Amino acid sequence: MTPSRFPKGYADVVARLRVPGGFVMLAAFLWLSTPTGLSLLYGLPVAALGLWLRAWAAGHVRKDQRLTTGGPYAFVRNPLYLGTLLVAAGFALASRRLSLAILFAAVFLLVYLPAIELEEQHLRRLFPEYNDYAASVPLLLPRLGRSHDGTRFSWRLYAHNREYQALMGFVAGLLFMLWRAL
Repeated sequence: MTPSRFPKGYADVVARLRVPGGFVMLAAFLWLSTPTGLSLLYGLPVAALGLWLRAWAAGHVRKDQRLTTGGPYAFVRNPLYLGTLLVAAGFALASRRLSLAILFAAVFLLVYLPAIELEEQHLRRLFPEYNDYAASVPLLLPRLGRSHDGTRFSWRLYAHNREYQALMGFVAGLLFMLWRAL
């Protein structure tokens, strides 16, 4: 087991703050964003890329049932978190507010990174082969190359993992940004 980079208990506390923190970020986003047509043109493709990555990952992962190493998990260990980061970066870019970009970055560093560490500790306990997987696949910055374990994307898994909720949030954010830009 790798040593923790965060004080004992901190990761547990902030993992529980992910959802309430998301509502705080949403409120800040609604309050501060001032998108334009041009900022939407730059930001929304980044956010859409993040949403696509999250969907691709959700269609492969069977949480706590097997170690997922196919699909996006062949390139990066945490494609769901990377997708979340891209969605937030895209919306921050579209919002034209440096303060939102700083807020999203702070939340990612202070809340999501400890949550990732907790999940990795859980996966190491659950799957003995996780150490080998972690040694060959990067945490958040995808590696180039192609590795495929034969698994295919599953819409059933996508629905089971409730990733459609991210799509609904994306559509709501998109509609809000379009309304605000007008």
